[in-house]
Amino acid sequence: MRFFKFFNESAIPRVLVTILCVAGMPLASLAEPHHAIAMYGEPALPEGFQALPYARPDAPKGGTIRLGEPGTFDSLKPWVLMGNPVWAVGTHVSESLMARSIDEPFTLYGLLAESVETPPDRAWVEFTLRPEARFSDGSPVTIEDVMWSNETLGTQGHPRYAIVWSKVAKMEQTGPRSVRFTFTQPDREMPLLMGLRPILKKAQWQGKDFRQSSLEIPIGSGPYVIAKVDPGRQVIFRRNPDYWGKDLAIMRGLNNFDEIRYDYFADANAMFEAFKGGETDIWRELGAAKWDRDYDFPAVRDGRIVKDEIPHHRPSGIMGLVMNTRNPVFADWRVRQALIEAFNFKFINQALTGGKDPRITSYFSNSPLAMAPGPATGYEAELLAPFAADLPPGTIEGYSLPEGGERVVDRAGIRRALALFAEAGWQVDQSGVLRNNEGTPFRFEILLNQNGSAMRSASETRQIVDIFVESLKNLGIAATVTQLDSAQYIERTNNYQFDMSWYERALSLSPGNEQLLYWGHDGVTKPGTKNWMGMNSPAAEAAISALLTAESPENYAAAVRALDRILTAGRYVIPVSYTRISRLAHSSVLHYPDKIPLYGDWPGFMPELWWQEEKE
Repeated sequence: MRFFKFFNESAIPRVLVTILCVAGMPLASLAEPHHAIAMYGEPALPEGFQALPYARPDAPKGGTIRLGEPGTFDSLKPWVLMGNPVWAVGTHVSESLMARSIDEPFTLYGLLAESVETPPDRAWVEFTLRPEARFSDGSPVTIEDVMWSNETLGTQGHPRYAIVWSKVAKMEQTGPRSVRFTFTQPDREMPLLMGLRPILKKAQWQGKDFRQSSLEIPIGSGPYVIAKVDPGRQVIFRRNPDYWGKDLAIMRGLNNFDEIRYDYFADANAMFEAFKGGETDIWRELGAAKWDRDYDFPAVRDGRIVKDEIPHHRPSGIMGLVMNTRNPVFADWRVRQALIEAFNFKFINQALTGGKDPRITSYFSNSPLAMAPGPATGYEAELLAPFAADLPPGTIEGYSLPEGGERVVDRAGIRRALALFAEAGWQVDQSGVLRNNEGTPFRFEILLNQNGSAMRSASETRQIVDIFVESLKNLGIAATVTQLDSAQYIERTNNYQFDMSWYERALSLSPGNEQLLYWGHDGVTKPGTKNWMGMNSPAAEAAISALLTAESPENYAAAVRALDRILTAGRYVIPVSYTRISRLAHSSVLHYPDKIPLYGDWPGFMPELWWQEEKE
């Protein structure tokens, strides 16, 4: 088994320097066109670079990679809220003005745009299109397409685009191939976010109701076109031999397969059996115990399948059971803490991972942006101080999760939970039911996707939930569990029609405007945001504002840590474990470069960097 050694003792300081200290480097003036832009400091790659450092420029082209997806799909438009889309369309078919390097915290290099220009205060950004940029039908990508795409996505697209568009004061064409966006307020990230909006072909969608889902095949400028669609079952992407950008430095060594095939399966179990049977080529194993236990099948033993472990140095993000505070029973932080106490993490983690994977201790754990143990200090404390009276205990003083016990029932945790419930007005009556002063029993539903999630299989999430539900019975709580197919699950979670649900949010080394989509007050009522917990925290929004306008790396990091404290001590999610590696089992004819980027197995890694080559 190939294993990439994880970071040594100096890794965290190096990443800390990359994220926080790069802003102290001398800055070239950005009031002139540049090939790239970074959130802070200078891009790592100079103008005229030959290829991304983690790509293999001479990787062989050809072959097919067969990937599996759980569930089904009914749309080829991943840019709108309606429908259950094929997300890979946004990866392989459409492109943006700039492309992200996954070996830097947040740096973009020109893709459709040959240059980017922004002043030191980043009050505006201007992009100049490459004259050779083309859609797959041969028509040129124009400024008209760029402007139409930004306005349409911002006003009719998925809610994730609306926050960015709301900060655009003016959009204007400044030349035959250039467009400028002027912003309503200071925000260092806005020029980068405008560079990442997908650029669609205006002539294809104009005059249609863009908000609606659709199986119409999109015309994009990306390296692949959609060759075949079997609705709900299969999508095949074929590499475009006339792709306009195949010789760009940022594309050298990428997009090596002639075909990328996505097959959809009823659930994760069916997907795994298909992988074992040779019907798909790669499997991301989400369970440490299964990785050690369930890979003694013929294809592994005879070498047709190999197991690789890919390290990363990105934040843990958050994963676990989210409590929807729109439901009054979860409005009190003491109730949420009581449920956290009732969740016996130590026992559950031992059962699922053999205790190998660490617990998520905060939203940005596993990174230099994570809150430190103990009380907040310095600028971090200054940001929190104005909101001290309204913040739950532990936000400023320091907060940590209970460890749990070795046995299935953690009696100490149950006692602490009962005390917290009593403080919040809930008592167990003579019949053994937890009730409030009005006699209403404490009841709630746990909503799950029967196809699992990006990071956990359906069987694993169900096993976690079943252990938790049994533990709740010791508190006089009878929770019900509902499993839905993907379409129904998405519909309910998009509209926050749940009490508790499985929740996952990946976070980057450069958090920015997306944090408003995740935790902003608009998400309390606006459908389709990531604010599933329904939090409305002026302190969190102040911290987000501070990180977006920070002029020093130290203040930026302090603002993220303050946000991390608010989220973690808010007790909105019962967190589980995370892994510092990605576990990939794959066909032995599939390969990827030796250099692993900072973000590891992250969007842009697989299948973009991989290639097919038989062993010699």
